[in-house]
Amino acid sequence: MPPGYPFALNSAVDALLKKEFDLLRQNGEAHPLMKKYGIDAIPAEHKMLDEWRANFKGVRCHHKPTNLILFGAIDDLWLNPQGEYIVVDYKATSKNKEIIALDQDWQDSYKRQMEIYQWLVRRNGLKVSNIGYFVYCNGNASMEKFDGKLEFDITLIAYEGNDNWIEGVVKEIHECLNGDNIPETGEDCDYCAYRDAVEEVNH
Repeated sequence: MPPGYPFALNSAVDALLKKEFDLLRQNGEAHPLMKKYGIDAIPAEHKMLDEWRANFKGVRCHHKPTNLILFGAIDDLWLNPQGEYIVVDYKATSKNKEIIALDQDWQDSYKRQMEIYQWLVRRNGLKVSNIGYFVYCNGNASMEKFDGKLEFDITLIAYEGNDNWIEGVVKEIHECLNGDNIPETGEDCDYCAYRDAVEEVNH
């Protein structure tokens, strides 16, 4: 089967960012990154935040038309003066250029991820801003030596989400799961390629 990808470094960055924002959350203070980018917001306090950030728990929604339970684990929520919650996602990578936009085709999945998170938080009764943010940490590999530490350049990328597509897709997923026909494989799906290879071997 296609192998799972080890994201231990990304998980470490996520954990440290959460600790960093949580220290400011306790005092209702804005993070220096917010000030740098002119974001009028603070890390949000919410009784469900710890659960919503936990893998395999996350923000949950019972979609009554299909009876499906949908969920996803967010990284953070910020709160602006208008009382809107802002969904925030942390990303970690190492590229030789500054990351200032989500302009690559493969980053479309990040945008869909953000929109699903916004949709889920809205379904939990919160007023959610259409604008979400990606805290993008880019590991600097151009240092002269390692010295047991990796330095990151951090940028904040705004994205205006639109979750209008989700309702229809959830219904399509439900129809597919309950249908008698197996959908065609996708060209860019490693699991589909694996299943196709198995079929060829079996025949």
